[in-house]
Amino acid sequence: MMTMTTDVTTIPRIGHDEAMRITATEFDRTLALLQKLDGETWALPTDCDRWTVRDIALHLLGAAEANASLPEQVRQMRKGSKLKATVESPYWWDGANEYQIAKHADLANDGIAAAYAAIAPKATKARTKMPKVVRSLPVLNLPEPVGRKPLAYLSDMGFTRDVWMHRVDICCATGIPMELTPEHDGRIIADIVAEWATTHGKPFTLELDGPAGGHYQSGSGDGGEHVEIDAVELTRTLSGRLAGTGVLEHPLPL
Repeated sequence: MMTMTTDVTTIPRIGHDEAMRITATEFDRTLALLQKLDGETWALPTDCDRWTVRDIALHLLGAAEANASLPEQVRQMRKGSKLKATVESPYWWDGANEYQIAKHADLANDGIAAAYAAIAPKATKARTKMPKVVRSLPVLNLPEPVGRKPLAYLSDMGFTRDVWMHRVDICCATGIPMELTPEHDGRIIADIVAEWATTHGKPFTLELDGPAGGHYQSGSGDGGEHVEIDAVELTRTLSGRLAGTGVLEHPLPL
C-alpha cells in the first residue's frame, strides 16, 4: 500500500479554535497519566535536567495555574525574573518553572492529580476566552530560531506543546505507554514539522513511524536528506532531549 507524502507547505497550521480543542484533550490525557503514577515513579529522573517526574508534574500544575489566572501569570513572571539566575538562564520562564515547583513543594504526591484536575479546565477556559486583540499582541521575543512572535504563539499551542512534551518525558521516564492517536498527537506533530521546516529551509523527506507518524517532504526532495525516525523521537530530538545529526541538528524549542 502506497503511503501519501505531504508537502509541509500544505499542512494547515493550528488556529485558535482547533488549538483549544487540542488543549482540552491534552489536559485530559496528561491527567490520566498523572493518575497512573505511584510512589516509586514520582522520584524517577527524566530527560529534563535536574527534574524528576514529580518536578515535571509540579511544573505542569503551576503552569496551568498561570494559564488560568492573569494575576498568577504576572506573579510567576516576576518571581521568574528573580529566580532565573539560580538556574543560569537569561529567561524569566526558566525561573518561573522553578517557582512553580517550589510553590507546591509541600503537596503530597497523591494530591497532585486532583489539583491538576481542578485547575486544567479553568486554564482551558481562560485561554479560550482570551480576546483576539490580546492574542495578536507582538510581545514575545523567544529564543532562536523562533524569535519575535505574537502572544498567540504561546497561548494557542505553545503552552500545549509544553504539556505534550512533558507527557512524553513522563512516559519515557516511567515506561508507561503513551496514549497516541493520529487525530490528536499526529496533528500536533504535523504542526511542529510544518513550523520546523520554515526555521531552517533545508529540503528533506521525513518518514515518521508510530501512531502519530506520517510522511512529509520539504522542497522538491531532490538532494534533500531522507530521515526515518519514530514520530515521538523526532520531537525529543528537535527539542534537544536527544542529539540529532544532519537536518535534525536544527532545533525547535518545545
